Amino acid sequence: MTGTAFTPEWIDGKIVNFSAAERRASSLSGRRSVKKEWQAAWLLKAITCMDLTTLAGDDTPGRVRRLCAKARRPVRGDILEALGVEGITTGAVCVYPTMVSHAVKALEGSNIPVASVATGFPAGLTPLPTRLAEIRYAVEQGAREIDIVITREHVLTGNWQALYDEICAMREACGEAHLKAILATGDLQTLTNVYKASMIAMQAGSDFIKTSTGKESVNATLPVSLTMLRALRDFKDLSGQIVGFKPAGGISTAKNAIAWQVLIKEELGSRWLHNDLFRIGASSLLGDIERQLEHHITGRYSASNRHAMA
Repeated sequence: MTGTAFTPEWIDGKIVNFSAAERRASSLSGRRSVKKEWQAAWLLKAITCMDLTTLAGDDTPGRVRRLCAKARRPVRGDILEALGVEGITTGAVCVYPTMVSHAVKALEGSNIPVASVATGFPAGLTPLPTRLAEIRYAVEQGAREIDIVITREHVLTGNWQALYDEICAMREACGEAHLKAILATGDLQTLTNVYKASMIAMQAGSDFIKTSTGKESVNATLPVSLTMLRALRDFKDLSGQIVGFKPAGGISTAKNAIAWQVLIKEELGSRWLHNDLFRIGASSLLGDIERQLEHHITGRYSASNRHAMA
């Protein structure tokens, strides 16, 4: 992504109607239903767009290696055989910077990229030079994607120039790695702020915009995602550039995964339903998807412990 010059005119006077966004988002489950083999296909698609994630304080190299093994083979072989599918992997594995080298080694030969959070995740309140150094460290360790967090203060005070400059510096520090800008939408107070932060992040060269760190009290919601998708559409119309989208935090069921895919298909079209433009940040979602796929084959729900994360 090249981004654009700082153009505040693109957000001046923009106001998002919260009630209208809620109504639009709530209509999806009532009007759209995916069943049987089509549901299985949508769930397999969701797996290929998943950033399989561990961001815990007690992460170890062993846990990361197990997660990477699951990323390589996210669905049991007997289930895939029954579905007539092979070669399914997750879209990426997401870890802390100190775990990147372990993930890279565990994923050798798979072409599954390693994503790393950075910039003082999740609060983003360390000094900017430290945050930039963390990006460079993660890239040096082999991360091909960097999930950065923004300074929420810039959004809450309307200091859009500062937000633009900060993300530009982070974009430069990433080098060839993709930059996903986490907006921490649960901290931004209004959907209008979410829209404006999305536009500025894209102007600054973000390859993806991402809803949440997963650590806020409110994470990914459909109204927030709708607002960000409308910003993506507007940015494409204004600049001609296409930016990806990543909802994260609280997306834990197969039903959730389908709801987000339906929203994207209706708002942006099928082009965005590929993992170069769409990712789902998830740690527990995969187990429920695998369980639903087994139900599709056998007609019975199995115990959750039959579908371990790693």
